[in-house]
Amino acid sequence: MGASAGNNKGFVSEINVTPFVDVMLVLLIIFMVTAPMLTEGLDVNLPRTEAVETLPTDKNNVVLTVRKDGSIYLNEYAANMDTLGRQLITVVKEPARRLFLQADKDVPYGVVVEVMGRIKAAGIEEMGIVAERVDDPAPASSPVRGGAAARGPVDRGGSR
Repeated sequence: MGASAGNNKGFVSEINVTPFVDVMLVLLIIFMVTAPMLTEGLDVNLPRTEAVETLPTDKNNVVLTVRKDGSIYLNEYAANMDTLGRQLITVVKEPARRLFLQADKDVPYGVVVEVMGRIKAAGIEEMGIVAERVDDPAPASSPVRGGAAARGPVDRGGSR
């Protein structure tokens, strides 16, 4: 990009791509390091049980998380109890996705029942419950991807 030493004709009109390649390689490395961190999921202390299946990993699933402090998340996005029904219709029911509920084992039962009531009121008839296997050597506090699911209808109560 400057005048050549032995030539008096003027400036060199060639593009030097070395700085461009250096910047692209640095951006690639940054992307490779940060991408796995973006899909970690939310930490929840899941209950343990024996009869569970592996949680599906396809993109057609939505995980509704209830954390120990009572905060609610649809996938990684915060939600609240007042607008949960509308959010479920928009995110789960209309695109016909499958819903999985994961709740920390220390969440009060009443909060889980209220969330399940909102799910039922949104018109979602089936959902999965996320839990860990009893024989799973993973730590008790693990992200969504390490969990397993048991599927069934939302309404499990009542006398039958």
